[in-house]
Amino acid sequence: MAEFKIVISDPKTGKSKQIEVKDNQSKPFLEFKIGDKIKGELIDLQGYEFELRGGSDHCGFPMRKGISFLRKKILTKGGVGFKNFVVGLRKRKTVCGERVADNIKQLNLKIIKYGKQSLFEESKAEEAKPEEKKEDE
Repeated sequence: MAEFKIVISDPKTGKSKQIEVKDNQSKPFLEFKIGDKIKGELIDLQGYEFELRGGSDHCGFPMRKGISFLRKKILTKGGVGFKNFVVGLRKRKTVCGERVADNIKQLNLKIIKYGKQSLFEESKAEEAKPEEKKEDE
């Protein structure tokens, strides 16, 4: 059964949150590909809408748009999977396809439409508690 770590990023604040999805909750994600819109109800976030921006497989190879295979070696001079610091340099790199499959372990989502509840409200409360403990000591 598929198991994903979903990283949700907020473009307004620059913060991100990680959620683990297992078993039956992960089945609907197998239909998506990079650039698709995902409803927040799939991961119990009512009112939210996300865009699938990428991910990586169990070996750490990044997903790349335009690749229809599970994994492929490509010759690239930049983009996902390779940062080019020398002008004209091309390199052969291994990347994953754009479709979400069983071998994908991490999915990167970007918030497009916000819901009523805040995603990052809980993390502020958790951050405040350790600070209080430090002051007491």
